[in-house]
Amino acid sequence: MFSAKLCCIKGFSSSPLLLLKRALLSLSHGQCTVTNTFEAQCKSKPQKQVCKTVLKHFDAQYSEELGEQWRNARDVLLNPLSWQYGVLLNRFSDLTNLKQCLSDLGYMNLLPQTHPESCSQTTPIPLQCFIHRDPVRIPTQSHHPGWLKQYYLLNAGSLLPVLSLNVKEGERVLDLCAAPGGKSLAVLQTATPGLLQCNEVDQHRHDWLLKTLESYVPPSLRHLLSVTHLDGRSIGKMRPGAYDKVLVDAPCSNDRSWLYTPDTHQGEMWLKERTQLPLLQKELLCSALAAVRPGGVVVYSTCTMSRAENQSVVEAVLASYQGVELLELEPHLIDSLSDHFCFAHFHPSVGQLVIPQKGQTWGPMYVSRLRRIY
Repeated sequence: MFSAKLCCIKGFSSSPLLLLKRALLSLSHGQCTVTNTFEAQCKSKPQKQVCKTVLKHFDAQYSEELGEQWRNARDVLLNPLSWQYGVLLNRFSDLTNLKQCLSDLGYMNLLPQTHPESCSQTTPIPLQCFIHRDPVRIPTQSHHPGWLKQYYLLNAGSLLPVLSLNVKEGERVLDLCAAPGGKSLAVLQTATPGLLQCNEVDQHRHDWLLKTLESYVPPSLRHLLSVTHLDGRSIGKMRPGAYDKVLVDAPCSNDRSWLYTPDTHQGEMWLKERTQLPLLQKELLCSALAAVRPGGVVVYSTCTMSRAENQSVVEAVLASYQGVELLELEPHLIDSLSDHFCFAHFHPSVGQLVIPQKGQTWGPMYVSRLRRIY
């Protein structure tokens, strides 16, 4: 069950909200001022250095796999000052005046707040993520005992796997590789599951996951959470058919972070290790398919543009794992995000890839959706 390490959160303290409002107001003297203030803060700090070895490798691979879209993505990845940030609201916290503050700063909601279920009615979407057309980043919130954080800063592209999972009320959900916890948190913003198991094998990242959940999840939902420290490759055998939905946000060659590897030697080591990742990813995906019930859905995702870690992994598992079918992402979801996300130009039946572009710097994020038939 939910780890005893998570402290009880008893109530709301207004002081963090006041601090946030002051911080937001200090940036709200006009759209240009907000952007310039952020850029000035970034330029005052030592800038990360691009690892030329990794960049050379990416140039060779992605030019072939993505063509012209790589050139545009490359420009974004090499310019961190252009990166946009999403603000995922925490529906369990006091959001008084926060949405208005964000709106006054030029933020807009990533998703429409209703979507058509039939011709005669609409259903509200609890998840709210605010985005800005400029690379504005509001301050992060510190943890305060007795108070739940109001928002989580993230790359808005990382919400695509959670939205594709489409969790319903009362479903049993497994987040197989959950740290640092942003996607688990997003699942809780979309619905209240009957169980949400958040698993992380790495000890440091497991501790990070616990801190995230402590800062955002209220005591009333504690009994719905299970935080585990297991090898994700073994969970399918340990708990076959136990879940309605499984998210596999697999370890991958994270394009954004790998490009800024601290030194050439480290970059060369990572590139050698990169060839081993598809095997791990296939094993995790097979474990997820074993863990989901017949008729249940598995979403596989990465934050790399590498075909070997994306389409090729899914295709290899489909070829070797019986009783599984590929599902396309919901058309209404793609349509609702198409104004903000740039999708790669390959056949959507093997998944969708969000590629960062100028003015749409979300991603990289690959998502594929599978259903276990029997």
